Amino acid sequence: MSSAEPTEQTGSALRPHTDRDRAPAPAPMPGLAESARLLADSTTTSTALVADALARIEAAQPTLNAFRHLRAEAALAEAAEADRRLAAGERLPLLGVPVAVKDDTDVAGLPTHFGCDGERPPATTDSEAVRRLRAAGAVIVGKTNSCELGQWPFTEGPAFGATRNPWNTAHTPGGSSGGSAAAVAAGLVPAALGSDGAGSVRIPAAWTHLVGIKPQRGRVSVHPHHDAFQGLTVNGPLARTVADAALLLDAAAGAHPGDFHRPPAVRASDAARRDPGRLRIALAWRPPLTLTGAGPDPEVRRAVAALAETLARLGHHVEEARPRYGLIGLAFVPRATAGIAEFAARHPEPALLDPRTRSALRTGTRLGGRVVRAARAREVRQHHRIGALFDGYDVLLTPTTAAPPPRIGTFDQLSAWRTDVTMAAACPYAWPWNVLGWPGVNVPAGFTRSGLPVGAQLLGPSRSEERLIALAAQLEDDLRWYDHRPPSS
Repeated sequence: MSSAEPTEQTGSALRPHTDRDRAPAPAPMPGLAESARLLADSTTTSTALVADALARIEAAQPTLNAFRHLRAEAALAEAAEADRRLAAGERLPLLGVPVAVKDDTDVAGLPTHFGCDGERPPATTDSEAVRRLRAAGAVIVGKTNSCELGQWPFTEGPAFGATRNPWNTAHTPGGSSGGSAAAVAAGLVPAALGSDGAGSVRIPAAWTHLVGIKPQRGRVSVHPHHDAFQGLTVNGPLARTVADAALLLDAAAGAHPGDFHRPPAVRASDAARRDPGRLRIALAWRPPLTLTGAGPDPEVRRAVAALAETLARLGHHVEEARPRYGLIGLAFVPRATAGIAEFAARHPEPALLDPRTRSALRTGTRLGGRVVRAARAREVRQHHRIGALFDGYDVLLTPTTAAPPPRIGTFDQLSAWRTDVTMAAACPYAWPWNVLGWPGVNVPAGFTRSGLPVGAQLLGPSRSEERLIALAAQLEDDLRWYDHRPPSS
């Protein structure tokens, strides 16, 4: 458990709790776009919205454990200032709206633990993504839990306990952006920023019935890490609706002057209001080679097949196809483990790291240097080979995960090897798009018979966010997945 003390003007570190009793559900929190509209119309105040979010977070913390840190005092002060600016007639896209960010993201005055145990000094400056959110007027209410260094599709660890899924607290919300996903799904905040290095936005979005956007590499700055996890990791939004996810993406998008990757701007919110036209959609069931024999669980396959039928009913041409993934895992493993090694080497107390992290550190150190450079050099050929699919199709549709959300503790006491094998079997679909650096959007695909959410990915070639967002919005208009909320949210 972290022993972090309250930090100046920011609030306190949040502790895991074991009391799992549920309080009566409050009225649903408005979404991101709705919150901005209510504030601009003077129907509510930022102080009221932020105070409500803080109260919801505190009430849910014993059950969900979604947050590592709150900025209660600072957030309320910023909300009061937003109210003064709104009263004076100022308008910004998110002026006064509460949002949360993941624990891998620097927020001035708070430590960036990135899921790790031990003491870390407070960050002295905001990350570029947080700077841009603040410039858009957002009030950052706190930092959400992440597994250690973002490695796993679950959000559990000795530093903070287990973050739980609002749909069923016996199950994980996924990872590594599990705290952000749980917070949004439970209605604690209208939207949250996560990061995705192997599916870490899309997987928890799938397992909590959310929209999660993995943007093009460089779309949202990862500064102060100009090339996080050897180019695998990007920042992206989690929200209950496509419009909310697009609005947060527009607010956070943009490069830091030192960033390596600087794609041209997109207008995500405009895309969310646009008809996608009639598209050619490839449905792929077979994941890349992982040596696990993984395929979709029957309930996942049923849900994704139903979503494919919806796309066909909406006028799109949908047919099964098989991307030529090749041995893309040989490029992913060196980059991922070298990235873990780079972050783990910065930890001031390496003995506090999970043994599996220390194993990845050793592997990443062995595979660094020339092996990583060779892995990255293959990316151009991978773009050509896998991208050939888009000569005949506009969008690739796959399950986001092969399995529904596992139970809390599924990965406890597993060795590093068994953790990797179990993880690869449950989540074999998402990570290739991190190797390629291309965009993808998780959309809710429905529920298992026991009520657990599952998702589907809309994947595109380079810089295709607007097409994917427009298609996701069309699906949302038809399926109205936002009408479904978890118990007591």
